[in-house]
Amino acid sequence: MMIKKMFLALMALGVLATSCSDDDNAPALSTLTLDLSGLEPLGDDFVYEGWIIVDGSPVSTGVFSSVSFPQTFTVDAQQLSTASRFVLSIEPTDDPDPAPADTKLLVGDFSGNEASVNSNIVGDFSSASGAFFLRTPTDETGTNNGNDHYGVWFGTPGMPPIPNFVLPTLPDGWVYEGWVVGDAGPITTGTFTAFNAADGFNDFSETLQAGPPVPGEDFFLNAPSGETFPLDVRGRTVVISVEPVPDNSPAPFAIKPLVGTAGQETAPSTHNFGQNLGSLPFGTVTR
Repeated sequence: MMIKKMFLALMALGVLATSCSDDDNAPALSTLTLDLSGLEPLGDDFVYEGWIIVDGSPVSTGVFSSVSFPQTFTVDAQQLSTASRFVLSIEPTDDPDPAPADTKLLVGDFSGNEASVNSNIVGDFSSASGAFFLRTPTDETGTNNGNDHYGVWFGTPGMPPIPNFVLPTLPDGWVYEGWVVGDAGPITTGTFTAFNAADGFNDFSETLQAGPPVPGEDFFLNAPSGETFPLDVRGRTVVISVEPVPDNSPAPFAIKPLVGTAGQETAPSTHNFGQNLGSLPFGTVTR
């Protein structure tokens, strides 16, 4: 009986020693704090994910879906202390790829224990400008039908219209999208990356003629819920947003560099966009 008790005591000491050894080998942890502004919820299919760049390689700091800040994350202390940069990306909720997606949204280099992050990795919108005109080319059969206030196109009218955007070329993972704010909310005019070609969307346009070689849309067919077509664009807000790819949200993304109001005049008059740089996300990351 005494031998059995001694054996159990030795086993307990061994377990304790192993436990202490494991604790000694566990990496030290530090707190990373994100204080960000301008982010919007992504829906169920996507999350935000933070990354620190350590010796040139990305290390995840965790995912989140709430856009209330500040938020804190527990990170390996050694990696965090040597990190040179912070990156925020948009990732699928069920993500088999351990690397960051192309949809990198915020980036900033650490200076001491703090990094100021901004959306310049998406594009420099400081010189953003452009204009649009009201016309309905898709229902015309060689003559103007007198209903040009039911369509909006991005560029300068002509034969053919020409683009007039001053916007950066977007990196992989991002596209532009046009919008008109209807009675029930924003209505898409389609996504695009080229300013001198039609976009890939024409669900609302007529079918009598092809649209011009610039992005835009006529509003005659397939009105969304809460809207009545044809839609009179005059006096309505017109928006150019930057959208992640893929994108499961029917609403505009947070980045909306250009916003304008349609006037009463139709083509050949144009209506100018104004800069909306206050929509660009930014923030501070502290270690």
